[in-house]
Amino acid sequence: MRDKTKKMRGKKTFGMGHNRKGSKPRVYREPPHGFKRPPKVIEEKITINIGELDKISDYLIDKGIAKEEQGLIYIDLADMGVTKVLGSGQVTKKFVLNASEFSETAKIKLEKMGGKVWVK
Repeated sequence: MRDKTKKMRGKKTFGMGHNRKGSKPRVYREPPHGFKRPPKVIEEKITINIGELDKISDYLIDKGIAKEEQGLIYIDLADMGVTKVLGSGQVTKKFVLNASEFSETAKIKLEKMGGKVWVK
């Protein structure tokens, strides 16, 4: 058995064999590509579907958020914090909606039922 002092003599490996290290994967050698937008620039849109509005319209009228006049239901979605109205679902009532954005299918469905769209 060799002494520890003899083991520790030598060049690079101190008599303990070769330490072979492989190269790093290419992912770690190269800088990252692409660009991420800063979080303060990204704005999240709060959306609602027309089908959901159709279901909760009676509740909104009871709470005083929406008004019903001459068969039309007036809802100001901008006051509720909704930024975009999407066209998923069925419309069975006539709505007059006020929001900052509408999808094309939402506009078509509302106007087909006899409602109106107001863009803020």
